[in-house]
Amino acid sequence: MSGGVGIAVIGAGGWGKNLIRNFAQLPNVSLRYICDRDEQALNRVTAHFPAAKAVADFDAVLAHPQVAAVAIATPGPTHYDLACRALAAGKDVFVEKPFVLSSTHARELIALASDAKRILMVGHLLEFHAVVIHLRELIRSGELGDVHYIHTQRLNLGTVRDDENVLWSFAPHDVSSILYMLGREPTDVAARGQCCLRPGIEDVVFMTMSFAGALMAHVHVSWLEPDKVRRMTIVGSRKMAVFDDLQTREKLRIYDKGAKLGTDYDTFAEYVSLRFGDISVPYIKAGEPLQAECQHFIDCVRTRRQPLSDGQDGLRVVRVLEAAQRSLARNGAPVAVE
Repeated sequence: MSGGVGIAVIGAGGWGKNLIRNFAQLPNVSLRYICDRDEQALNRVTAHFPAAKAVADFDAVLAHPQVAAVAIATPGPTHYDLACRALAAGKDVFVEKPFVLSSTHARELIALASDAKRILMVGHLLEFHAVVIHLRELIRSGELGDVHYIHTQRLNLGTVRDDENVLWSFAPHDVSSILYMLGREPTDVAARGQCCLRPGIEDVVFMTMSFAGALMAHVHVSWLEPDKVRRMTIVGSRKMAVFDDLQTREKLRIYDKGAKLGTDYDTFAEYVSLRFGDISVPYIKAGEPLQAECQHFIDCVRTRRQPLSDGQDGLRVVRVLEAAQRSLARNGAPVAVE
């Protein structure tokens, strides 16, 4: 649509092509540029979107007056430089996860966007997932009771990166969704991992976040697993919830199960009272989270309102990942989240 928000997508690789597809399908958007230095990747994608101009020169994109916003889906180490240049050129910016690789860079981008009065949004996809939004409401309403712990698994035998480890590649999804649902940040993080394929690049990481009030969250990420798993378990004092994102229909199950301590007892079995109730599968309207995320960014560009996953949200996640990275270097010693 020629009269829509002019946007350019930077990066035509694995995730970039998904952003390109979604932005191109939105009725209030004009996809003007697809930018990538990999000519083959560029040609593969632009063949399906002939209305967008294919270029390798990022500066040519920034110079175009009808490009109001850019979406960056390049490797993580390039995000800071590209976002800086885009903000300096007066563009609104969407940055895929990981936002950046240091909290210092995150703060600098937040300040740049604020000074330039530009929209800065981070691609925390699960914050736009209908099931995660529903779980957040269940937690905040007290339906699950007091949350004791959260356990997530993001596993696959998939793309192995050489520019970032699995912590920075996979864990932003889980960390962002946990912080979003709980509405608070951890006090400290402990992480241990293993470099199976390349020295210095962890292929599997087990990370534990500790929160004030005897609450913990455990994140297991790996790109060296036989099966693909996208699973989250939330254990509360009243009910438990299991979110399996690979299920096509029943993605969320609520278990009316729990345990509580008694006061009068003769044996331990009587002291601990177990409750086994029904399993419910709530109806949650289906939708593509990425489409909702892309539409939210465009809405923020048009209305100038602050995005849900703004720079501050990105900074919170980066702080956790930084602490986890330091813990990895210390063989799992807990590290306080700054």
